[in-house]
Amino acid sequence: MTDPSRVAQTVFVGGLAQTVTANTLSEAFVPFGPIADISLPKPELPSSNDLHRGFGYVEFEEAIDAKEAIDNMDQSELFGRVIKVAVAKPSQKDVNEGLGSKVALWEQEGYLAENAVSEEDRLATQRTTLDGIARPEDPMEGLEALDVAGPKKQ
Repeated sequence: MTDPSRVAQTVFVGGLAQTVTANTLSEAFVPFGPIADISLPKPELPSSNDLHRGFGYVEFEEAIDAKEAIDNMDQSELFGRVIKVAVAKPSQKDVNEGLGSKVALWEQEGYLAENAVSEEDRLATQRTTLDGIARPEDPMEGLEALDVAGPKKQ
């Protein structure tokens, strides 16, 4: 499922027993059409003894075959377990973006373009140009005329 244009031809198969292999998936799904590729992702932990993560992907030559497989195999039983068969979703994020990334957030492409100006700076700019009147940036500016501290006498 590496090519995004082939997503409609790829089905996700979840809830697989550990005894299921690529050959087993091939035998189960070949009645619906020619299979281009089968993928069973390996566990992330190297110390795991599992053959796969409990799900896999079956890529068909034609999208109509994938639809037939979904219609016929979803909620069916395979090796004593009910499996989920659905259209495979493309990967939502790049490995170098978002949580779990190896790249700092501010170094990711597009971050500075979206977040270069802080909200405080935006509000300050709006205050200075409000009603077309230029207001001082320093809140103490313009107070030189006050010569007496404290409340005004009535």
